[in-house]
Amino acid sequence: VQLQASGGGLVEPGGSLPLSCQASIDNSNITVLGWYRQAPGTQREWVAGVTTGVGERYADSVKGRFTITRDAGKSMVYLQMGSLKAEDSAAYLCYAAVKHDSGGRLYTKIYWGQGTQVTVSS
Repeated sequence: VQLQASGGGLVEPGGSLPLSCQASIDNSNITVLGWYRQAPGTQREWVAGVTTGVGERYADSVKGRFTITRDAGKSMVYLQMGSLKAEDSAAYLCYAAVKHDSGGRLYTKIYWGQGTQVTVSS
């Protein structure tokens, strides 16, 4: 399973930036698609996720500013970031929770895409 993220860049405070992530597998096996972020010297922080049959969830730090959407037909997830702040600067990593069936044994594995850098600065 491969995840390809794109859309990072430099944006001024208060601005907006869209991210997207494409998963290489059929959407029917994906239970969660979402985003984490990690700034230098900090721990990885969960940002938002879309769970099949449940919906979207957001970290308190981005609620009301970020919107996550999932295109089931294309196995893609998008993160529209708005009202950006300097503290939003980080490498953003998309992830997918994928269900597997190994001879009747069901399990879920997490896959990661490469990070895409977001820098919020004037």
